[in-house]
Amino acid sequence: MEKNAKIYVAGHRGMVGSAIVRELQRNGYSNIVTRTHKELDLCRQDAVERFFAEERPDYVFLAAAKVGGIIANSNALADFMYENMILEMNVINAAWKNGCKKLLFLGSSCIYPRLAPQPMKESCLLTSELEATNEAYALAKISGLKYCEYLNRQYGTDYISVMPTNLYGPNDNYHPTHSHVLPALIRRFHEAKEAGITSVTCWGDGTPLREFLYVDDLANLCLFLMNNYSGNETVNAGTGKEITIKALTELVAKVVGYEGEIHWDTSKPNGTPRKLLDVSKSAAMGWSYKTELEDGIKAAYDDFLNNPMRAER
Repeated sequence: MEKNAKIYVAGHRGMVGSAIVRELQRNGYSNIVTRTHKELDLCRQDAVERFFAEERPDYVFLAAAKVGGIIANSNALADFMYENMILEMNVINAAWKNGCKKLLFLGSSCIYPRLAPQPMKESCLLTSELEATNEAYALAKISGLKYCEYLNRQYGTDYISVMPTNLYGPNDNYHPTHSHVLPALIRRFHEAKEAGITSVTCWGDGTPLREFLYVDDLANLCLFLMNNYSGNETVNAGTGKEITIKALTELVAKVVGYEGEIHWDTSKPNGTPRKLLDVSKSAAMGWSYKTELEDGIKAAYDDFLNNPMRAER
């Protein structure tokens, strides 16, 4: 990407979008276009088409999405499918209509089958059934990456997609019921410590294995791919390392400074038993993550403590 190119970051206020803006600025890109949800509702096709016709960005990072943890995904299946599918189709289609040079679509590792061979390669997409608790979100994301692929094949566009593993870091959502596991644990242990609560109960049995990537590392990969990769197949974004939810919980408690007991409610769902991405594709291109998990959790906890608006979400 040219340093003076006009770059639109959709979802710039979210965790991923804000990290991409920071990475672009760190690397000397200054012509960055953003819009808040109030300024531009990406679910409204007419508004999106008008925006692209007026701004005509050269490059697009599509980081906007309706996201949430296991509870939110399970309770609002229709909302997650509709809002994600409509906003991504609007943006990708308008980008194509208005001559966007290159677009990067951000998905999620939940696109892969529930019992996919581990670690999960990009090629395992659509080989078996999805995890039921986030099937709606996964179907929407699969549609987005496939639309990019089909535009490339039919019209010769240069649209790429990236599938990150579980993300965390600055500007995360710490809502007590709508957040993902790591920020939810940060808030729960912080509040328990502040209130002097002697025990905390977590969902499931702690055995599922998960992989976590610091969001600024993802942003670094996104910029790297925009400058170095073209292709129809998605690219996994992760560390290649995994940790049990039990070990993660204990690590978050340690970072937060919570010294009480941790109990497990086995009546609650575990979700997918294991989710580890095969990151050999990005590694072969010369990219690797930089932030180790404990260091990233410390930075995330600092963000939680120093961003009151985020802590209230």
